[in-house]
Formats: sequence, C-alpha cells, structure tokens
Amino acid sequence: MKNSNPSNDLLALVRSLPEKPGVYRYYDAEGKILYVGKAKNLKKRVSSYFNKEPENGKLRVLVKKIREIKFIVTETELDALLLENNLIKKLQPRYNIMLKDDKTYPWLCIKNEPFPRVFSTRHVVNDGSEYYGPYASVRMMNTLLDIIRKLYPLRTCKLNLSSNNIRKGKFKVCLEYHLGNCKAPCVGKQSEADYLETVSQIRAIIKGNLGEVIDALRKVMLAYAEKEDFENAQMVKEKLTILENYKSKSTIVNPRISNVDVYSVLDGENNAFVNYLKVMNGSVVQAHTVEVKKKLNETPEEVLTLAIADFRQRFGSQANEIIVPFRPEMVWEGIKVTVPQRGDKKQLLELSQRNAKYFSMERQRQEELVDPDRHSRRVLEKMKKDLRMDVLPETIECFDNSNFQGDYPVASMVQFVKTRPNKKAYRHFIIKTVSGPDDFASMEEIIWRRYSRLLNDNKPLPQLIVVDGGKGQLSAAVKSLKKLNLFGKVSVIGIAKKLEELYFPGDPLPLYLDKKSETLRVIQQLRDEAHRFGITHHRKRRLQGTLKSALTDISGIGDSTAKKLLQELKSVKRIKTASETELTSIIGASKAALVYRHFHS
Repeated sequence: MKNSNPSNDLLALVRSLPEKPGVYRYYDAEGKILYVGKAKNLKKRVSSYFNKEPENGKLRVLVKKIREIKFIVTETELDALLLENNLIKKLQPRYNIMLKDDKTYPWLCIKNEPFPRVFSTRHVVNDGSEYYGPYASVRMMNTLLDIIRKLYPLRTCKLNLSSNNIRKGKFKVCLEYHLGNCKAPCVGKQSEADYLETVSQIRAIIKGNLGEVIDALRKVMLAYAEKEDFENAQMVKEKLTILENYKSKSTIVNPRISNVDVYSVLDGENNAFVNYLKVMNGSVVQAHTVEVKKKLNETPEEVLTLAIADFRQRFGSQANEIIVPFRPEMVWEGIKVTVPQRGDKKQLLELSQRNAKYFSMERQRQEELVDPDRHSRRVLEKMKKDLRMDVLPETIECFDNSNFQGDYPVASMVQFVKTRPNKKAYRHFIIKTVSGPDDFASMEEIIWRRYSRLLNDNKPLPQLIVVDGGKGQLSAAVKSLKKLNLFGKVSVIGIAKKLEELYFPGDPLPLYLDKKSETLRVIQQLRDEAHRFGITHHRKRRLQGTLKSALTDISGIGDSTAKKLLQELKSVKRIKTASETELTSIIGASKAALVYRHFHS
C-alpha cells in the first residue's frame, strides 16, 4: 500500500485494513523500513497512529515519515508476536527496540555427527547440532564440562567416525584411549548405541534433570553389585557422588520448582536490561541477559513481551510456567504467568533482577574503561536539552541553607564537574548579614558572595547553578546574579523537594522530569550532597555553640574536657543527670566535682 500523500490517502488505506491479528510495517518515501509492529486487531492498532497527534516526539517524527504500509495477517496474536520478533531481527528498523545480544558468551554444543562430541563454543552454527546456553558464567560452564568428562569417557578428536570408515579400519587408537578418557569407538571398541546412551545422560545433566541421571546410575550400580562386579559398582558409585555433590551445590530453591522460566526487566530512560533464567528441579541451568535499546519510549510491559517471545524462540523453551515482575502485554495459551509476592519463586525473581542489575553495571564499567567521558558526555547532552541550555553544563554548583530555629545559620555549596563530585571546590558559608530564619535573604547573600569572589579573582564560572528550593530561593539567587551582571550568562534553576519540581526564572510553571531521567538524577545527587555537606557543618557549629553555652561556661572546664563528656554521654542532658562517680570515670575527680556542683548547686 503505497502513496505520496500520507495525510489523506494513507488514512483511506488504513481504513481498509482487516480487523485481524497480524504484523504491520511502515516505510518512508525512499522505501526504507521505519517500523515493524504486531497487532491483535490490525485496523484498530494502525489507526491509533493517525487518529490523534502523538504525545511522544519520536512517534510524531515517525508518523510524519510514513509513506507506505505493508501488513501480514496471522492466525493468532502469538503468531504475530513471533513474526514481529523475526522481522525486527532481519530488517532492523530504525524505530524498533533492539535486543543487543552479547555474542561473546559460550555455549555447550552436542555436535550433529556420528559419536557426537561435547564441547564449548562461542560460535553457533546452524548445522543441526544441539546448543545449550549461553552461559554468562564461564566458570559454571567449565565446571559442568569437567563433571561430564569425569563421569563419561567421550571422544575429543574430529575424525569422521562413519560406520563405513570404522569398518574399513581407517583409524588407530590414540593416547586418550590409553589414559581411559575415551573408549575408542573409532576402532569399534564402543558401540554407537552405548555411546548415544551416554550422550542422552549428558543431555539430561546439561538440562538440569540430574534426578533422572542419578536414578539411572543407581540402578546400574545395584545391578553390578548383584552380579558381584564390585569394581564397576564402585566406579558408578564415584560418579553418583560427583553428581550428588554438584546437585547439592546447584540447587538454590525448592527442587519441586521445575521447567520454569524467570524474566525480569531493569528499565532505564533510553535502554532496558532483560534477564532470563531457566530453572529445572530447583537449579538454574541457564542464564542470559540482553540490553534493549528503546526507540519510542517503550513501556517495561512492551519490552518484556518482546523479550519473552525472543528468548522462548531462541532457546526452544517448552516451560509451562513463567515467573515475571508484572504481567506482560500478551497471554500465552497453556502457559501459567506467576507474579510472586513471597516464597521460593519470589527469591528466583529477585535473583533474576540482581543479574540484570549486575549486567547493566558491568556494561557501564566497560563503556567507561573504553571511553571514560562517554557516559558523562551523554548525560550532559541530555541535561543541556532538558534544561533548555545553550552549552553543556560541565561545571554545576548547588547551594543549600541550614539553620536551627534561626540560630547558627549556615549554607553550603557543592560542585560537580562532568557529573562527578569535585570535593576540592566544596565551600561552607556562615551567614553574616541575615538575622533570624530567612532562607531567601540567606540565598541572596551566599550567591552574591560566591560569584563576586570568582569575578574578583578572575576565575571561571559554572555553566549551571542549582538552588535547593522553589520560586522564592530562585528569585533570591536571580536578584544577586542581576546585581553582578551575570543573569543570562549563567543558567540557574531551583529544585523543590516535595514533588521534585524544577523552576526556571520568569516561568511560573515548574518542569516535571521523568523520575528515571538521568538529568533529574544528577540534580538530585547535587541537592542531596549539598544538604549532607551543609548539615555536617551546621551540626558542628551547633555543637560548638552548645559546648560554649552549657559546659565551657563552667569555671575550670575547657573545650577538650567538654568534648570528652559529650563523646561519652552524647548530650548535655545526660551530663546534667550523671552521678559524680560516673563523671569521675570520664574526666577525673577534680573536674567531675566542678561539673557536678555546677548542675546540682
């Protein structure tokens, strides 16, 4: 369905779409794919793009670019979801979320060949071989391989062990046979049926069905014992011990939880991380995390739905239950969806969430190692856009006031450079010109003092000033900046604590940023750091004032003695009620007598 006038003709084409499940594709004027989507009802879903002006900016741009719509009708919504997932991978549309897979994770391969080899690989080849994984933990995979090699003698050579080649006697036994690591199927010393039985047990171990293998080995051991073949019985017993030890270490929850998939989402502003765990008999036998690049502000529900479809298809999962943090957009027929609130399943969900979090942290660390300023540059670009600035806010200074019922008024200033604290530049201010609890006048004073000094010393100014407070504090800061002829040269905003509102000079309406916004997160960190730094200084001043007024006024008692008493008894009230014996144990008899008489005269 192609047309050059999207405003009129495309709408007519949309009205002709069938009210069936399916997948739709949007193309631009040059025929490039823009977007692939699924729908329970194609007509309703596609119409929703054109019925009203989209709120999301990227979505508005997408709709303006659409010149052609193609669609495929499917039998069910699930078929549409799977087809959508395949088309996104194949066509890689610009406006679709992308599952960024880490190709470096290893897999366990059971090779599609006579007498199959079992080995690890980082390259999945579509040759009919079985692949299990990927394994986020290489140690876990190697442990599993070691156990398999201890339990079962397998070939490691790459020879073509066809029945014809073996019958012609083309091969000779190698060192692995003499070491007991292989039973030499290459020369007919092990039948293919016996070898495949071994592979079947290995397959069960990899899948986590350890109980089946243990039961089978226990029967073999008893059969050997009945025949009084104690040597072979002992060998099987040793294998059982290895398997039971592995099972006890790998079982992390209730063993009755079996054939279950666990999914969790760590949602961010521009991306999300989805973790997948495969649980068999209470053991996690498979774990994988992918990064999802969001394009159109997709919700966590949309991200989770697409990820579940992708994981189930990729790993061939037949799990009849999925554990998730919330219900996804789609309901899979015959699959139980569990959103656990407590118990073993809740523990599994929390484990999945931790895996997603660790993966995101590791990704961020890798980015910072490759390009230390990459993350901060991206955040600064976002802040510049969100806060309507002309330059990047590489240096930001934040101010906060503290006082106690008007007494001991102080203020603090912290500085972030490229989104990181620059503690050398932190400053404390003792309010000098304001009497009583007047936060607005205090803010006006400290802004004047800070930037008049920078101007006098010819030092660089910040690109952004943040004041802790709403319109009043912001207006006070602006008043000082105008006096210094800096207003308009340095951006200034206020942040109000209650609803995290951002105020701009001259704008009566606040800006509300998304709670997950990186811009808001940096501003909150600034505000919290300024508050912490200010409170520490304020407490110190109050303590000094308390010492002076309550203890150091006692004749013969100095600062060091007063500090000792406060360190031990924590407050002046406790010092007043303490016995003379208790005071003596802290500061000695003579000084204790002075303090005790002062409070009990």
